[in-house]
Amino acid sequence: MKKYILILTLFLGSFYTVFAQENQPGDDLSKQEKIRALYVAYVTQQLNLTPDEAQKFWPLHTQFEADLKGVKNDMPELDKQQARLNVKKKYQDQFSKVIGANRCERFFRMDGEFKRKLMDRVQKQGNNPQRPNQQRPRGRRNQ
Repeated sequence: MKKYILILTLFLGSFYTVFAQENQPGDDLSKQEKIRALYVAYVTQQLNLTPDEAQKFWPLHTQFEADLKGVKNDMPELDKQQARLNVKKKYQDQFSKVIGANRCERFFRMDGEFKRKLMDRVQKQGNNPQRPNQQRPRGRRNQ
């Protein structure tokens, strides 16, 4: 149990440090890699993937993501959503063969949750830019 708490703590701590850094030119790739690593750790931990399952799951997941990215953005919105749904249905059977139907269902739910949390975090960071601490001069106030 302590092992899972430690992993979760490290995961959450890493998640927050990814977004605590300032935007720097050329740092986008590094952030994408960190987010990807957090995603892999999150999914692996939440689904309790064994090493054998992970070895089969992640290459399949890479194909899944590539197919999702292949959906054209210039399509009408409902057609785009339908195309993404078709990709998910196509991979549902394949994921179920590797991790089982229950964990497959959990994966699709968790995938959406992770992306929503990530977007919320990015939006909060954009709305509350970090400013350097500015100290007020000490002394008497103007009366």
